[in-house]
Formats: sequence, structure tokens, C-alpha cells
Amino acid sequence: MPADTETAPAAVGPARRTASPWVLMYHSVAEFTDPAEDPYGITVTPRALESQLLWLRSRGLRGVSVGELLRARAAGRGAGLVGLTFDDGYTDFLTRALPLLLRHGFTATLFVLPGRLGVDNVWDPLGPRKSLLTAEGIREAAAAGQEVGSHGLLHQDLTAAADDVLLQELRGSRDLLRELTGTRPEGFCYPYGHIDARVVAAAREAGYGYACAIDPGPLTGLHALPRTHVSQADGAARMRLKQVRHQARELRRAVRR
Repeated sequence: MPADTETAPAAVGPARRTASPWVLMYHSVAEFTDPAEDPYGITVTPRALESQLLWLRSRGLRGVSVGELLRARAAGRGAGLVGLTFDDGYTDFLTRALPLLLRHGFTATLFVLPGRLGVDNVWDPLGPRKSLLTAEGIREAAAAGQEVGSHGLLHQDLTAAADDVLLQELRGSRDLLRELTGTRPEGFCYPYGHIDARVVAAAREAGYGYACAIDPGPLTGLHALPRTHVSQADGAARMRLKQVRHQARELRRAVRR
């Protein structure tokens, strides 16, 4: 394993009661022609991804990792930045997504499962089977400047996990990723987006600087960041609509405070 040359990334800053950043959620990037090949709606083609990245650029926005985004916001430099996340750690991140990110000068956060290295997405019973990154693949993504965060060990619903399992999923996965990359991961992503107050508190207590959910409602905060799912169907008009919906949601949150 590589030496632990960096025990922790720069702090993302204290939790603040400000609007949540706009964070986009991707999973797999692969070619497919029939929607039946993607029953969970987790796949975009490379062409669709590039069109979406180009749309961001046309709006004066740059995609960055969540860690970079939060640090920039804490320093007052977050304008024009959008978080990009890729859940599960599919092999196609290296072959299909990463080249496009690098081409456009973007970075992303890759949430991986160190308890399922080199296997596949067994938690998706309808398929299709998609291979997951090996330890070497994870190190390659990190070496390319992408943030690596934890998605837990085995992709379990943490709201249904016993306390000891929850602790292992949070801290055990973090320790394994530190061994793999030499850097302690700052971010966590809740499998399935499922959270409750106990799980959010456990992620905070485990030492993560932030954690990503999907639609956390009243639990929204630094350890329950909302994200916008991006699909194959999202062209320019739908991307703009999703941006407006995010802005409206944050405005409603601000009014309720």
C-alpha cells in the first residue's frame, strides 16, 4: 500500500447555514441503445455526458469535486462552481468519464466501495452487470486529480443497519480507502440516498467533512447534501430546469429558517 503521505485533505470549513451548493449525481457512463438495458436509469452515454459538460461551460459553470467546491465556498470563491459526483465506482469512470472530465478541465468526486473491489453491482438485481474498480483503478482515478470518497463497504441501506454494521460501513470503509490512496477520504455518500438522523449523526461522528444524500429534506446540511440526478434524457432544457428547481428549493429553505 502507498505511504500515508497526507493524513487528511484541507478542511472544507465549518458548517454554515447557507444555501446548499448545486451538486450533480452520476453513476455509470457507457454506450447503450435500449432503455431496457438501463432499468435503474443510472447510465448516460459518453456523448450525453459531454453535451451536459458543454452545457455547464456555456452557462459559465465549471464542474469540480465536492471537496473542492466546499473549500471554495468557505473561502468565498464558490461562484460558478458545480459539484460533480459519480456513485459506486464503476470501471467505466476511468475509460469513459475521466477522459471527458480532463478534456474540459473538470474534476469530480468518485464514491467507491472498498468492500467490493473488482466485482460488480450485485445490489441491482435487474442488471445489467457493471464491473467495479479494482484498488489499482481507484488509485489511478486519485492520481488523475479526482477526489475519492466512500460509498460504504458493501452498498447497504444504512438506515436498516445495526450500530456495529453502521460503524464498520463508515469508519471501516474510510480506513480501507486511506490505505489504498494514502489520503483519508473527506466525503461520504449514503447508499441509495437513504438517511435518517442516526445515520447522518454517525457520518459526522466518524470524522467525514461532508456527506452526500439525494433529497434529504429537513436533514439537509453539510452531512446531508442534496444532489440532482442527471439522466440520459437531460439535454439543455432539462438541465436548465433542474438548475432552476435546485435554486427554488434553496430559496424555500432560506425562507423557512
